[in-house]
Amino acid sequence: MRKNLAKKFLTTLALVASVLLLAPLATPHAAPRTKPNIVFILADDLGFAEIGANGADHYQTPNIDSLAKTGIRFNHFYTAPLCGPSRALILLGRYAFRSGAVTQDACASIIRAGEKAEVMIPPVLKKAGYTTAMIGKWGQLLPSGDAAEWGFDHMLSFKASGVYWNKAAAASWVKTYGLDGDKFGEGGVRANPGPYNIDAKKLMLADHEYIPDLMHQDAMAFINENKDRPFFLYYSMSHVHSQILPTPDSTPPSPGLDAAARYAQVYNDNIAYMDKLVGKLLAELDRLKLRDNTVVFFMGDNGTAKAASDLATIGGRRLIGQKGGMEEGGGLVPFIINWRGVTPAGRLSENFTDASDLLPTFAEIAGAPLPENRIIDGKSLLPQIKGETKSPRTWAFTQLGENFHMREAGWKLNQAGQLFDMKNAPFEEIPVPADSKDGAAMAARQRLSAALVELNPGAGFKGEGSGRGDKSKKVKKKAATESAPTTPAAKAASVPSPLSPADAALAERAAKFDHLDQERLGQLTRAKYISRQSDPEAASKRFDKFDVNEDGIVTRDEYIHNGAKKLKTP
Repeated sequence: MRKNLAKKFLTTLALVASVLLLAPLATPHAAPRTKPNIVFILADDLGFAEIGANGADHYQTPNIDSLAKTGIRFNHFYTAPLCGPSRALILLGRYAFRSGAVTQDACASIIRAGEKAEVMIPPVLKKAGYTTAMIGKWGQLLPSGDAAEWGFDHMLSFKASGVYWNKAAAASWVKTYGLDGDKFGEGGVRANPGPYNIDAKKLMLADHEYIPDLMHQDAMAFINENKDRPFFLYYSMSHVHSQILPTPDSTPPSPGLDAAARYAQVYNDNIAYMDKLVGKLLAELDRLKLRDNTVVFFMGDNGTAKAASDLATIGGRRLIGQKGGMEEGGGLVPFIINWRGVTPAGRLSENFTDASDLLPTFAEIAGAPLPENRIIDGKSLLPQIKGETKSPRTWAFTQLGENFHMREAGWKLNQAGQLFDMKNAPFEEIPVPADSKDGAAMAARQRLSAALVELNPGAGFKGEGSGRGDKSKKVKKKAATESAPTTPAAKAASVPSPLSPADAALAERAAKFDHLDQERLGQLTRAKYISRQSDPEAASKRFDKFDVNEDGIVTRDEYIHNGAKKLKTP
C-alpha cells in the first residue's frame, strides 16, 4: 500500500515538473495585447480617381489596392476641399462652423482667447494608453502650434507643402529633366522646404536627402520602438502635392515629349513612389507580426489639384471639380480601412461618410471616451469595420469658406438652397430648377433642408470667400447670388441662427455669449460661465439672473434676453 502511494506521488511530481519545464514554451513572455494599433495614412492632394482600386485610368497603385482587396473601400467619403480645413476636420471630429477652421487662414482660430479651444486626437487616445506620432506635413495648422503642443508624443514635421528635395537638389532635377519654365515649376524652381523638425531638433534637408524617405524611416523607427504597446501613427505624406519633382526612382523622359507629357510622366512617378512607401510600411508591420493587430486607414486630404485634374479620369471621364472647389472633385476622396481578419475583405461601401467620423472611430477602436463639453459631429465607423452594413448617418456635410452643402444618395443641397441631382456623380452635377415639381426632387429638398436646419451651420463661425487662403477677400459670394433659397427650411439653413438678433443691444449680448461659448454648445454651465469671468462672486449672481428656470444651464437665448432686460432698445 505504502509502495503504491509512493509510486503515485513520484508520478504526480514528475508530471508537475514536466508541466513547469514546458510552460515557458507554451506561454508567451508578455500577455497578449488587446488594443490594436492605428495607422492613419493621409496622402496630399490625392483625388478619388488617382488610385487603381477606384478605377483610375492613368495610375497603378498595387499596394494601396491590396488594402482595398482585404478591407473596405468607401465610395462616398467626403472631406473639406482644401488641406488645412480638411486636416482640422480629421483631427477634431467637428465641422468647421464649430471649430472655426472654415478657411485655410482661419485654421489658426482653433486657438481662441490665447488658449486651445479644441481637442485633437492624441489626448483622446492617450487616455486609453496609446503612444502617438505625427510624421509629415503640419504647415496649415502651424499658426495654432506644432504637433507636440497638441499632444503628439513624437513628431517629424515641416511647414510647407510639396516638400521633396531641398532647393539646390530641386534645381538640379529641373535642369536634368529640362523642366524649367514649364508647368513643373510654374516658371521656375520654387521648392523651399526650409528646416524640418524631429521633436525638438531643427534640421536642414541635405542635397542628397528625399524627405518622403526620411519620413518613412522615421515612421519605421517609431513603429519598431513602440511595437510592444499600442500606438497611433498620423502619417501625413508629401505626395502628391506640387511642386511635382522627379522621385529617386524616376528616369528622364524622352527628349521628344512636350511639357504636358513630361508632367504626366513625373506625376505618375510620384503616385507610384507614394504607393511604394505604403507597401514598405505594410511589409514592416508584417515583419514585426503587427499587421493583424493594426487598423490601417488610407485617405486623400482633398481632391486632385488643378494641374493634374484633367488626368484624374475613370473610364475616360473626368470628375467634375477639383481641389478647392465645392463640386465632387473637391471633397470626394479615396478612403480605405483595412484590419486584417476583422474587416470584410473586398467590401465596397456605398454609405455616406465624412472626415468628422475619424476621431470617434479611433476613440472607439481604442476604447477611449470622446472629448467632453463639446459636440462631436462624427459617427464611429467601427461597426462597419466589423461587418455592419448600415450607417448611423445618411448624409455627409462639406464646408469651405462661406460655402457648404449636404450630400446624400442621389442629391445635394447647398447653403444657397440650390438642389443638385447627383445621379451622374462624380462626373456631373445637375441643377434642379427651384420650381421643379418632380416628386423625388421635392422630397429631397425638404429632407436635406430639414437636416441643414437641424445642423444649423449658419449659427457657427462664418467663412468668407472661397476659403482658399485669399486674405484679400477678392472672391465674391458666387453661390449666394446664383439662386436664393426657395423654401422656409432652406432659408433657415442659409441664414444666421434665428438667435442672432438684429436689434443692436441684443446683438451685443449675442456677441458676448458667442465669445464665452468657445465650444459652440449653445449653452453655459455655471462653472463654465464663472471660469471665464474676472469676478467669480459677481459672476455667480449674474448667472442666477440669466438662469430664470433654475436648471443650472444658461442657453444663448436666456443670456441674450434675460441679460438685456434693462437695456434701452428702440
